[in-house]
Amino acid sequence: MAALTAGLVTVTLWGSAFVGIRSAGHTFSPGALALGRLVVSCVALGALALARRQPLPSRRDLGLIAIYGVLWLGLYSVTLNAAEHRVDAGVAAMLVNTGPIILAILAGIFLREGFPRSLFVGCAVALGGTAMIGFATAHSSHAGLGIALCILAAFAYSSAIVVQKPLLARVDPLQVTFFACVAATVACLPFAPSLAHGLAHAHASTIGWTVYLGLGPTAAGFVAWSFALGRTSAGSLGSLTYLAPLVAILLGWAVLGETPKVLAVAGGGVCLVGVYLARRRPRVGVSAPERDADGLLSGAPVHGVEGDAELHLDHALRGEHGGAG
Repeated sequence: MAALTAGLVTVTLWGSAFVGIRSAGHTFSPGALALGRLVVSCVALGALALARRQPLPSRRDLGLIAIYGVLWLGLYSVTLNAAEHRVDAGVAAMLVNTGPIILAILAGIFLREGFPRSLFVGCAVALGGTAMIGFATAHSSHAGLGIALCILAAFAYSSAIVVQKPLLARVDPLQVTFFACVAATVACLPFAPSLAHGLAHAHASTIGWTVYLGLGPTAAGFVAWSFALGRTSAGSLGSLTYLAPLVAILLGWAVLGETPKVLAVAGGGVCLVGVYLARRRPRVGVSAPERDADGLLSGAPVHGVEGDAELHLDHALRGEHGGAG
């Protein structure tokens, strides 16, 4: 339940980011907006990290955190911001939300989470709901570059999660997010002149949205995501991101006065069904996965009544919930 709650908080914050990007993107270039929200995040998370005074991660872990940060907080943010200048938000949401399926495949291969049928059925249903939202909110723009950028963004964040998942067995979620923000900020420093130019001409509301994007979707959202990812499988948690377009439509309705279409509302309902199917736990039966010392699924079968009892006892002692097939 802790992982599910943190995941839902993350999805709500990330869904609100589409509204913020849409508003602030009129003034800031894609790179400048990404850098602006990262600077805000670094200040907020840096203050928390200093207050907690935890030991630094190992050099190897810092390198992996940097890769994760550059891929997701850097490359993903810039490409998504750029894509929303070329395609409608609905089209962008539909294309970017191919990510959970990519993630489920990568997690099954590299994190040994397996390929549970319920996960892929749920992802397929949720992707259909996302497509309904996309078609309902799309208008006329289908620029090839924008579509390519959305697909690149989906690959970037899916790959980043595969890098991040093993780190959370050794490094605190706050530290992972803070050092990832630092790495992404360094990578985005070439956009500093554009950010300075945008700030000189930005309205107070634009600056307010940028600060919110840094504090909410980036700082709080990614810390909550890291907390949840350390307590459930990557594929199962990734399925929750299908709720982000639904949150974006509801907030767009409330904040921007954009009335949702019937097809978009129906698509949100389909997304909810898909997420339920993807997160549904299979009954304990013939076999179940074990976890190794790094917290990764080993895929070793546990047979019989005694094996099932040991598995339940191990999960109870660890406080683990969920899991993959």
